Amino acid sequence: MKTGGDFRDHLVDLTDHVNKPDSNIDKQSQRKSSPGRMKLEKWLHSSMKIEMTDGRTLVGSFVCTDRDNNIILGSCTEHLRPDEDGREEEPRVLGLAMIPGRHIISICIDEASQPPQPPTNMYT
Repeated sequence: MKTGGDFRDHLVDLTDHVNKPDSNIDKQSQRKSSPGRMKLEKWLHSSMKIEMTDGRTLVGSFVCTDRDNNIILGSCTEHLRPDEDGREEEPRVLGLAMIPGRHIISICIDEASQPPQPPTNMYT
């Protein structure tokens, strides 16, 4: 039975490039410096609000994502849509939550909650 490839083809190595051929170093350094990856790394541990197709809103700390656009939020709370009387329920604590990418309508990042970034040119 033939599958869509080995899962190892989709792994990203975040360790140092010790004892690896130069061709792998070039390929991996290009992946590490892509604009999308840099933006995602900037968002790590930031407060994120995700609106879902079923009307729920999840708020938590951005932990990771995958190639299927699934998102993991830590310290996540679930907020339901207000009912027709305008009353809102208390948010429900979920903790660590995985949100399927196909159910995401919108994502908001709280820029003020982002951890401080170290200066990039300090030691060069």
